[in-house]
Amino acid sequence: MLGGTPGPDDPQEIELKLDQESKKNPEMNKPLRESDLLPDDDGPLYAAGKKIYPQSVSGSFRRIKWILMVVCLGIYYFLPFVRWNRGLGAPDQAVLIDLANNRFYFFFIELWPQEIYYFTGLLIVAAITLFLMNSLGGRVWCGYLCPQTVWTDLFFAVERLIEGDRRERIRKAEEGWSLQRGAELVLKHSIWLMIAWWTGGAWVLYFADAPTLIKELVTFQAPMVAYIWIGILTFTTYTLAGFMREQVCVYMCPWPRIQAALTDEWALNVTYKYDRGETRMSLKKAAQARALGEQVGDCVDCNQCVAVCPTGIDIRNGPQLDCIQCGLCIDACDNVMTKIGRPTRLIGYDNDINIHRRMEGKPEVFKPLRARTVVYSGLIASIGAIMLYTLLNRSLLDLNVLHDRNPVAVRLSDGSIRNGYTVRFLNKRGFDRVVAVDVVGPPNAVIHVVGTDSITPDRPMIILARDTTTELRVLVDSNSNQELAKSTPVTFHVTDIGLGEVATAKDVFVTP
Repeated sequence: MLGGTPGPDDPQEIELKLDQESKKNPEMNKPLRESDLLPDDDGPLYAAGKKIYPQSVSGSFRRIKWILMVVCLGIYYFLPFVRWNRGLGAPDQAVLIDLANNRFYFFFIELWPQEIYYFTGLLIVAAITLFLMNSLGGRVWCGYLCPQTVWTDLFFAVERLIEGDRRERIRKAEEGWSLQRGAELVLKHSIWLMIAWWTGGAWVLYFADAPTLIKELVTFQAPMVAYIWIGILTFTTYTLAGFMREQVCVYMCPWPRIQAALTDEWALNVTYKYDRGETRMSLKKAAQARALGEQVGDCVDCNQCVAVCPTGIDIRNGPQLDCIQCGLCIDACDNVMTKIGRPTRLIGYDNDINIHRRMEGKPEVFKPLRARTVVYSGLIASIGAIMLYTLLNRSLLDLNVLHDRNPVAVRLSDGSIRNGYTVRFLNKRGFDRVVAVDVVGPPNAVIHVVGTDSITPDRPMIILARDTTTELRVLVDSNSNQELAKSTPVTFHVTDIGLGEVATAKDVFVTP
């Protein structure tokens, strides 16, 4: 301002005021540090745990979960007691992991350590099946079949049976301790511990004959490792299903993050259909709004979907990693819609594509057959077919050959050349059998099995005990007037005299 007094925005006036403030407050003259620019956040790194009291609910999805829980727990607890006749001397437990003898039995299937590739194929099929389930129905594995979900459901059922439903449990928790409250907690945790103990006990029954091991456990004659594993699994089941519950799904399990990366826009997930539910309001206000001609949704804001959720989320807030897609909120919402006379499935398995199509007046579209589902199904079928073919056509007679290292070859006094081998014979059948050993490769080859006396020296015969691995030393001599190559391919043949089964293995015959 020329020739007048300085205005409020005059630079000289501003500088004068800042100088006066700095004299009054010396802190203003200190240099600015990087920490002064950061927000002052002294809060916790993680959200505090919130006690969740899921309410019981009835409906189609709850019945499915009950059925699957009974089936899964029934298989787990009682499968070790199922018998399967494999012949004299063989274990008769249908499913057995025989670590002492390095065998895995599954009904008519018997796998050896050399056949570990079957387990690899099985894990690959399981992983791709999980991807396929995710592409079709989101986290249906988490909601219905995951062990954490199954055992947590069982623990919830015990809790409701003893302490009552959601409102009773909340009220008792707020009232504090009493004699009745203490008795209920003791009974609840006692049953939880019994379930957890039997869970650990059932696990060890898969590694030994179940009736025999139970007798040894009761008489305290079982191996210490059995008691240790029962204790570990009892503790983990009791802790994870009884206390951590939804925290395992939200924080510990990596599958929600993987699932979020693998899903696509066509996958069906538990979805709140906001095109039909909004604007939400109470039943009374909705009636008044309709009378005035206002837009009203079907959602009456009853919060039943939140009350029944085992992870305590509000599905109306959209897709969330905490949602395990169990469908209980669908049942709760359907029950409310039925009572107030409105169409069900305000919450259901759906996707955003169909929501937007309905808002545009278009029909719903579902695409269970699309590129990824076809690829996943094809991979499962292909790998499964390969595994089944190799399993049905595998040889129960096997042979492994290892050439001597030092010396690799020697020249005998008669001029012949000798090579030594360590040969391992695998008889996977449940009976002894006689096999003949032949060798093809070096000219005029003569084979000798150390430690055996065969009536046919040119073709030694040996007895292989049932279901065992037999390791023998085999010497191969070649007496030829021809000049032998430095290394000649040699093939060992083992032939079952009775069944005609043949196993072969290749190596080399070396000239010194």
